[in-house]
Amino acid sequence: MKTATLSLMAGLALACAQPTAFAQQPAAAPPADHDAPQWILPAGPDPNSQYRLGPDSMPQPGVPKGQVRGPFVIQSQVFPGTQHTYWVYVPAQYDPAKPAALMVFQDGQGFMDPKGDLRAQNVMDNLIYRREIPVMIGVFINPGRRPDQVEPSPATGWGDGTTNRVTEYNTPNDKYARVITEELMPALYKDYNISKDPEMHGIGGSSSGAIAAFGVAWARPDAFHKVLSNVGSFINMRGGNAYADSVLQAKRKPLRVFMADGRNDHRGRVGAPYDTTRDWFYQNVRLMNALTQKGYDVNYSWSVNLHGQKYGGVILPAMMRWLWRDADPVSPSETDVAERGLLQPKARQ
Repeated sequence: MKTATLSLMAGLALACAQPTAFAQQPAAAPPADHDAPQWILPAGPDPNSQYRLGPDSMPQPGVPKGQVRGPFVIQSQVFPGTQHTYWVYVPAQYDPAKPAALMVFQDGQGFMDPKGDLRAQNVMDNLIYRREIPVMIGVFINPGRRPDQVEPSPATGWGDGTTNRVTEYNTPNDKYARVITEELMPALYKDYNISKDPEMHGIGGSSSGAIAAFGVAWARPDAFHKVLSNVGSFINMRGGNAYADSVLQAKRKPLRVFMADGRNDHRGRVGAPYDTTRDWFYQNVRLMNALTQKGYDVNYSWSVNLHGQKYGGVILPAMMRWLWRDADPVSPSETDVAERGLLQPKARQ
């Protein structure tokens, strides 16, 4: 399928930015590995300075708000001694009599942070209301941790070095896929009417959470067909740069993938030999090219952002629209006024 670069989307994202004056000074460097030289960054304003969340990421008057339920905890048998905390977003339009779609976000605390850069629950509220994505259950799951370890949160961080995050998310095997398909999903099916069709299942994440999301769909295409990847860590942290080669070597799988990254995502180091396997943006482009060569339904948007959620948050609504663009059939009847209306919650008896 033809790959579409969202240059228009990038332009719209910049159009949402509010003009601000910036002093001409070096941008703040992303966190570097311990004792490693600094990342190479362009002189001038912070590349992230251009990105502002748009109205689709904010609560809007008259839009029914879904509920975020939890936290819930599942004990892991795949990674013994660890547990996963998760929250469940239930849209106002959810009808237990009708199977709902499913979207699972890794690093759930970051995607659901009401003051963060992603605010996925607002995005789902607004897009479901306008019929731009189907009615879906959203799941925000954190990386595994031992009971004595601190839960990742906006206050404590995303869990690198303090949880099982790197081992689970960055290792290119099927173990984390088993957490999602064998431990999380059975718990969800007990409480919610979720479609069993993998076409109605999406999974996404940012950074290590993005490679984890891709890894779940890659290992279990019988369970997930849609992948959302922001600044994916497809690098040689635990061998994740091998995914591009795996894509080229394997038979094409029924996946739809949207990738977003920035030209300033951890590109090279001052005073260190350049290593393509540790270049985040290079490896994202490499994976996108492999997917394109193999004929995947793939879309991408490259900007100038650093590693993080600033740009990914701006285009998250557009990424969701594209991934779910054909999930709901469209009625051709001009007399079907129900389909043409905003999607209201079912009237309570």
